[in-house]
Amino acid sequence: MSNHSEKPANARDDWTIDQGWSDYTADEHVVWDLLYKRQMDVLPGRAAPEFLEGLKALDLGKGGIPEFEAMSDELESLTGWRVVAVPGLVPDEVFFDHLANRRFPAGQFIRKRNELDYLQEPDVFHDVFGHVPMLTNPVFADYMEAYGKGGLRSLDFAALKNLAALYWYTVEFGLIQTDEGLRIYGAGIVSSKTESIFALEDPSPNRIGFDLERLMKTDYRIDDFQQTYFVIDSYKQLFDATVKTDFAPIYDRMQGKFALKPEDVVANDAVITRGSQAYAKAGGRLAPVDGSK
Repeated sequence: MSNHSEKPANARDDWTIDQGWSDYTADEHVVWDLLYKRQMDVLPGRAAPEFLEGLKALDLGKGGIPEFEAMSDELESLTGWRVVAVPGLVPDEVFFDHLANRRFPAGQFIRKRNELDYLQEPDVFHDVFGHVPMLTNPVFADYMEAYGKGGLRSLDFAALKNLAALYWYTVEFGLIQTDEGLRIYGAGIVSSKTESIFALEDPSPNRIGFDLERLMKTDYRIDDFQQTYFVIDSYKQLFDATVKTDFAPIYDRMQGKFALKPEDVVANDAVITRGSQAYAKAGGRLAPVDGSK
């Protein structure tokens, strides 16, 4: 989501653009393959089974950057979703409208070799590798549509920050409890080698059971590892909380503000692991003291 207001000249009214798959260079396809291999070295045993199943269902490891139209045909046959190319971050109302209509907006550029570990704007690897596999899961796919519809309704309230926190702590950085232990389903984690390990194994962050309102009043960091991860019991829990909750009273209580800092633990939290919060200033930014990022 973003507050961009000027639509690029090459974008349609809905901010979509052509992917331009034939314009990718051989080296850009190699970068995708490098990133894919790197993630698959760490994700088995850490990523949610539904994510790994989605990778296989869409054959995202067959080599090179996926072609959106062909991938979308496969995805649509499974859950009715398609992937559309956009020129970067899009306005909130455009983003919500795409999700509400089962279209996932994805960046079509790919990072450079010297940016494998950090990128300011999401690229095709983050958007496609990170997000699209979960859209093959029917319940999660329904959640994403519900989030988009809820986002359109939220435009009548001063609530975008709080609704963005819900997306951030679930779609981007969510964990799920499974019979085998905690697993990753959030795109921001599964597309990052270091955070895939940090999110499950580092002692410093909190891991707290999902509670919709508690989550939505929690601020978040966009420039470092998360200090709190929220853990769902199932995708149905996430979907039900979204469609069965009247958000208007929550928005009224929050007034578009965050009551809690990212590292806070409060009395009613279902604490799975309480973090050591062993953070230190390094290079002008917060970083885990072990220097893993």
